[in-house]
Amino acid sequence: MIIDQYTQGYGVIGNPIGHSLSPLIQNTAFREKGINAVYLAWEITDLKACMMGVRSLGIRGLSVTIPFKSDIIPLLDEVDGLAERIGAVNTVVNHKGLLKGYNTDAVGALRALEEKADISGNKVIIVGAGGAARAIGFILKQKGLEIFIANRSVDRGIELSRSLDCEFVRLDNLSDVQGDIIINTTPAGMSPKIDLSPVSEKAFREGMIAMDIIYNPGRTRFLDMAEKRGCIIINGIPMFIYQGAEQFRMWTGLDAPIETMTRAVEKALA
Repeated sequence: MIIDQYTQGYGVIGNPIGHSLSPLIQNTAFREKGINAVYLAWEITDLKACMMGVRSLGIRGLSVTIPFKSDIIPLLDEVDGLAERIGAVNTVVNHKGLLKGYNTDAVGALRALEEKADISGNKVIIVGAGGAARAIGFILKQKGLEIFIANRSVDRGIELSRSLDCEFVRLDNLSDVQGDIIINTTPAGMSPKIDLSPVSEKAFREGMIAMDIIYNPGRTRFLDMAEKRGCIIINGIPMFIYQGAEQFRMWTGLDAPIETMTRAVEKALA
């Protein structure tokens, strides 16, 4: 790849951001499709200043991760209807200076679950109350699934459960919920703090689907405990790839090379 005056700029913003493999998958996709573009990772502390920089530098698109998915909304010119209802943005498209926000987390999570099993009629426990939890909760609610929200901060958990019109359950009481699916949307267990889990082994029961949206590491303590308890496990790679592929399509108008992106991530994590 030759970087020159015609190279288009893209990137991911968050804090922390060192664990992100988004530059790997997006730059892999740009090369595969022959697009003169580069995608970088920026760990930021001042979101408002960052967005001013995006406008002035003509950055063509952004991925948005923890903790800015909700805070970025008032700094955009327009927000897609789905992202507005969810209350979280993970994708920004810069179209001739107009910044519009979208949410691809919802679609990515749904595709990751549905390729593993028929989830219709399931009860789902979502651990966490951030932007990803909102996105996943919203789209699964739309699919008619019964949702339970569990979170370390009771106030934030209750707030999200009210937004989704569902039940809140304390982390200590997860074993009381006969859930079919449990999804970790928190950063607990993310590299480099890989020994952490947001829940104890009591949260899992045989036959459940346990999904962790963390993809680095590819195998978290959450998933290790789930498998030992007889759960079907899904790591964060499928959701990560699917949401990134949708971002690529929004930015370029082209279908993403999903298989190539997946091989690149698996190789990096191996």
